Amino acid sequence: MKRDEAVLRELNLYPLWVRRDGAETQAPAAVAPEHASPRNGVPVSATAEPPAPAAAASAAAQAPALAAAPAALPEPPPSAPVAGDPRAERIAALPWLELKTMVRDCTACRLRAGCTQTVFGVGDENADWLFVGEGPGADEDAKGEPFVGQAGKLLDNMLLAIRLKRGQDVYIANIVKCRPPSNRAPEADEIATCIPYLERQIALIQPRIIVALGKTAANALLGREATLGSLRGKVHDYHGTPLIITYHPAYLLRTPHDKAKAWEDLKLAVKTASSR
Repeated sequence: MKRDEAVLRELNLYPLWVRRDGAETQAPAAVAPEHASPRNGVPVSATAEPPAPAAAASAAAQAPALAAAPAALPEPPPSAPVAGDPRAERIAALPWLELKTMVRDCTACRLRAGCTQTVFGVGDENADWLFVGEGPGADEDAKGEPFVGQAGKLLDNMLLAIRLKRGQDVYIANIVKCRPPSNRAPEADEIATCIPYLERQIALIQPRIIVALGKTAANALLGREATLGSLRGKVHDYHGTPLIITYHPAYLLRTPHDKAKAWEDLKLAVKTASSR
């Protein structure tokens, strides 16, 4: 048995893929060499059960141990609002409770009129790891929590693969807090209106590392327009915090052969976080 297939079996990620409609299809018999080599690691499955203890230990052996969190954190620095923007300046000074209230009651852009509720974020507010997606989808809009449904299950498995767990040293948020109509990408003015909330979350959390999930999140955090391919595989800087960029879980559900690339990105994130 090939090494990569053996590891897949050990992580309960082989041999079936489960589509979003529930139908089972046989995993590809062969993968392109760039995805199949042992050096490229292990793709993660959207619906696999969490690995058994022995499997988790095997996955842990592949990823460097994370450095221990500091015993005490300094006071969070203020966010960096746009000069002369009173609303951004106000958001940049808010504590957690007032920030959550402002997001809950926000009607600053057109997205609020078309969604059920705002989706603030979820997780450990002192987390070392911050994962940032694009915006809520239908499941997230209904539940009020980011990354639920099939995309959320895949993200949870990605976290397990690097010995992390939702809510434990992990915080999950989005670029925009309201669901765009028909799950379209948020537009530039919507991002500009909403991103001060995320900037304040980052300032309060003070994560050791940020992982951007998808092109929209990456470009919003970097403040420029670039392709995902040109951004992956590098350690970027977000105001002094390392930023790693990988695929959005929803994309990986549609394009499973890129899961091996996402695994490489996660390994880079672990290595980067361990060095801080």
